[in-house]
Amino acid sequence: MRPLSRFFSPGAIAVIGGGAWCEAVMCQCRATGFAGPIWPVHPKKAEVGGEPAFADLASLPGVPDAAFIGVNRELTVEMARRLSEMGCGGAVCFAAGFSEAVSELADGDDLQAQLVAAAGEMRVLGPNCYGIVNALDGVALWPDRHGMSPVESGVAVIGQSSNVLINLTMQRRGLPLAAVVAAGNQAQTSMSDLGMALLDDPRITALGLHIEGISDLRAFEALAARASALGKPIAALRVGSSEQAQAAAVSHTASLTGSDAGARALLRRLGIAQVDTPSELVETLKILHVTGGLRSARIASASCSGGEASLMADIGEIAGVTYPGLNDAQSSGLRTALGPKVALANPLDYNTYIWGNEEALTATFTALCEPGADLGLGCVVVDYPRGDRFDAPDYDQVLRAIARTREATGTPMAMVSLLAEGLSETVAQKALAMGIVPLCGMGDALRAIRAAVVERDGRNAHPEPVTLPLNGHGTARVFSEAEAKAMLAGVGVRVPGSARASSAPHAAESAAQIGFPVVLKGEGIAHKTEAGAVALNLATPQEVAEAAAKMPAQSFLVEEMITGTVAELILGVTRDPAHGFVLTLGLGGILTELIRDTASVLVPASREDVHAALGSLRTAALLTGYRGRPAADLEAVVDTVMALQTLVQTHAGALHEIEINPLICRASDAVAADALIRMEE
Repeated sequence: MRPLSRFFSPGAIAVIGGGAWCEAVMCQCRATGFAGPIWPVHPKKAEVGGEPAFADLASLPGVPDAAFIGVNRELTVEMARRLSEMGCGGAVCFAAGFSEAVSELADGDDLQAQLVAAAGEMRVLGPNCYGIVNALDGVALWPDRHGMSPVESGVAVIGQSSNVLINLTMQRRGLPLAAVVAAGNQAQTSMSDLGMALLDDPRITALGLHIEGISDLRAFEALAARASALGKPIAALRVGSSEQAQAAAVSHTASLTGSDAGARALLRRLGIAQVDTPSELVETLKILHVTGGLRSARIASASCSGGEASLMADIGEIAGVTYPGLNDAQSSGLRTALGPKVALANPLDYNTYIWGNEEALTATFTALCEPGADLGLGCVVVDYPRGDRFDAPDYDQVLRAIARTREATGTPMAMVSLLAEGLSETVAQKALAMGIVPLCGMGDALRAIRAAVVERDGRNAHPEPVTLPLNGHGTARVFSEAEAKAMLAGVGVRVPGSARASSAPHAAESAAQIGFPVVLKGEGIAHKTEAGAVALNLATPQEVAEAAAKMPAQSFLVEEMITGTVAELILGVTRDPAHGFVLTLGLGGILTELIRDTASVLVPASREDVHAALGSLRTAALLTGYRGRPAADLEAVVDTVMALQTLVQTHAGALHEIEINPLICRASDAVAADALIRMEE
């Protein structure tokens, strides 16, 4: 494929079409600073957007490096073919009515395939997208307003919604936006392709993604690996956690959104920071732009108000940041700077004794953020007064003191406002110029700090690729519990000793052979407990026969009774076409749906991943020993998970779902007491 760098930074541009959109592209391109030739192409108009028009592509005085195709969908295909044949670097396909519209237009998929074939080696952006704004080189193949200004370096943002991108460019929080790109349908050029090309530009410091669906999982893994190799972090805002959002994404982008649990597990696996709101995305990208990512969520906070200090503590706890206690060096330095009347703590209320004294402010912040504190970020809470009503030279003293603290300690520093409007765009830009992160709004700021943590051993990399569900779309059936357990036992999962029985007397005979006590289950029933199809701790053949006679079942499974339970877990694997196989671990048994204490990872997960997932459960203490209770054999639990993953990988082409519930965790082993497998033959 032709390099995207030529498309992103063209020397000459062609604009095909004569409508208002095309005139807007020409206007925005000039307004953004493009100084090269712009060649409008229209068969009937003498001029478009104030420039002389050419009747066709063959009449152009040269080969364009980039083009905006602003004609109907059928003609878009023909224009892409001709541009490719003449050697154009890339084209924005503005028209809709391709794969995103298959529910309304039966030929949408076919027309998109024709577009890809017509483009050949030429890069195609879209279809159904606005294009690109490159504020580094003054290029705007973009048929609408945008709020970007020239920058020498900054972050790039790629999204699948052009309107969301427009709104992000209008932010007034000081984020230096170097480029925004609308990926559209990703018919040929994916979000991952775009991201890798942008990150290769040394002027791009970090990447933001607005994701409605991941069309190519392997390419997305490659993007994460490339970002890791370049040391440039990625933050992602992904939609699709609600049923309504998933439906909208399918109709809008022709992408698979997949499950929310799968998406979160994928981003976490690849070291991509996930945020939940556009504001958090902007604040996180500011941190990544200035710092390259934080080494930890350990922060120190200083404010001149006890109320602000309390809010930092409360909101920070919810957000997942930590405030380490003061060490001796911090306490000594703060006492020297503040005197005896100020209570020393982190978050710190330094009162107003030193307000207006830049030296004292610097000494206070420097003592709080001294290198021995091992902080990920030092924060100073400050909201500037309204600029339209007040001058605030004393507030600039705080800003300078923060900058001096960063220089003296080497600790990354941020100024945090209580409300988003507490830091104007002018103040935010001034802070960025000093190497300080301006974080607008306390809640967004603290969540962004947690999201921006970069692990010490690198991010955006994982030793193994995700196991992909293969193209198995046949009819799946639910295997009987006995069949499911036989498959699990075949890969090393410990299951109870058992026998199948076709009648109540047969069940009693089987129980005697297994040895009492036993469990009796009616076969062919999904939710056995609710249906009265489970009987526990049966001690005699007569009890077994009587229990079988009461069950709404024609056949039975007789099993040894597993005793000595420490905890019950659920292990489940579901097939997620967008993200791979999602492995969920959590509190099991009949309380699973009520408590909803689970963690999810993707297959294959390492033993370390599994240990971390188990440790993240709210009920993890049940496994490790709680109030004198024995601990479960955690290694046996992890062994079970690893064996389960082996089964998944072996049958990736046919498997739809596996569930072990409960996995009975004991002090010496872990036993799959019940199991379900849904799989194609």
